[in-house]
Amino acid sequence: MARWIKEHGLLLVNAGLFLAFLAGMILTGAANYSEEQQAHGGSAVSVLQFMATGEFVEATFENWESEFLQMAMYVVLTVFLFQKGSSESKPVGTAAPQDEDPRQAAISKATPWPVKRGGAVLKVYEHSLSILLFALFLGSFAAHALGGAQAYNEEQQSHGQPSVTALQYMGTSRFWFESFQNWQSEFLAVAVLVGASVYLREKGSPESKPVAEPHHDTGT
Repeated sequence: MARWIKEHGLLLVNAGLFLAFLAGMILTGAANYSEEQQAHGGSAVSVLQFMATGEFVEATFENWESEFLQMAMYVVLTVFLFQKGSSESKPVGTAAPQDEDPRQAAISKATPWPVKRGGAVLKVYEHSLSILLFALFLGSFAAHALGGAQAYNEEQQSHGQPSVTALQYMGTSRFWFESFQNWQSEFLAVAVLVGASVYLREKGSPESKPVAEPHHDTGT
């Protein structure tokens, strides 16, 4: 068991941090939502009631959509684009293992089954990482629209204004402001990491080049 935990520590710790921060978001969000409701003559809500509100759904998925968009785009862009000297880039002008044709690989017992199967299954598997990330982005994008429309309609009704559908809400400046304010921060973080890894190091991290490696060396 200890060995399994060590072998999967990076995933386990990040999953644990996600759950801890999500719980914090829910608890503080419910408290904040209740305060706002009471300030306008409404009633406080429970944690479960808060999780059914458009405000919670919108806040959650507008953040998830930006994360999955960033990762999906990053996976795809690193196939074609390079950054000389960055640990986040494939080597410039040199063949990389990621570009090797799996159809020419030696088949072994440990070879992933889609590679053994070949054909359309392998074609999909070759792009399965970006497919998953884009699917998660689209799902989060849709949930953001649904939750946002619900929260928007609550505000509209409180001001005697008509409600809107999720599609109509997607045509509002508010929806796109919420999206763009998250998207820009994600790509800023990627740009900083790509550029900083040319000159800066973090000993022991696979996201960094070896400390003594020259700045102009690209990839690993």
